[in-house]
Amino acid sequence: MGNYCACAPFLDRDDAGRQLAEKLASHAGRPDVIVLGLPRGGVPVAARVAEKLDVPLDVFVVRKLGVPWHSELAMGAIASGGVRVLNDEVLSSIRISREEIEAVAARESSELERREQIYRGARPVPDLRGKTAIIVDDGVATGATMSAAIAALRQAGATRIVAAAPVVASDTCARLRREADELVCVIAPENFYGVGQWYADFAQTTDEEVREALSFRGLPY
Repeated sequence: MGNYCACAPFLDRDDAGRQLAEKLASHAGRPDVIVLGLPRGGVPVAARVAEKLDVPLDVFVVRKLGVPWHSELAMGAIASGGVRVLNDEVLSSIRISREEIEAVAARESSELERREQIYRGARPVPDLRGKTAIIVDDGVATGATMSAAIAALRQAGATRIVAAAPVVASDTCARLRREADELVCVIAPENFYGVGQWYADFAQTTDEEVREALSFRGLPY
């Protein structure tokens, strides 16, 4: 995506992770805390947060189940560990068959499995029961992916869920505060046109960079 304004509040994802970690300092060194990065862009931010807090890091792959004729409208989500969540409110407002839902789920499951293999390899999905899960992305606009992640973490048994990102659109904050146990961000601007506008360097994160960020915290492949 190239470079943005040099006066942006975050130099890059590494700098954003350092600033976000300062807001999460109360979680530092706690044995029940794990930081989970949403690939791809959220993982480098999460890696720096985990380093600063001195807590474990892992990746949490989430795939939205979009309505076939309106892919941005999430009717559910699937996530790491075989978690599947359906949004009954959305499903009750549309006409969609079980077969159509299963077709979308099968397609997204294939992509989730591909990403799991790339990022996780043979390493097992972490057991989140009894954990405080800090789920990190590099920025939140509409909040659809973060909402899906929160719902999936609930189903996975996390005791407390902290949604965290360097920048969150102000009109998205209220909803995420209702869904997560805690919402942490560095800035929550009203004039929000895209995550990249808040970074001086918002180059696309590659799969290899995700792997490097995870291995930096000693995760085996």
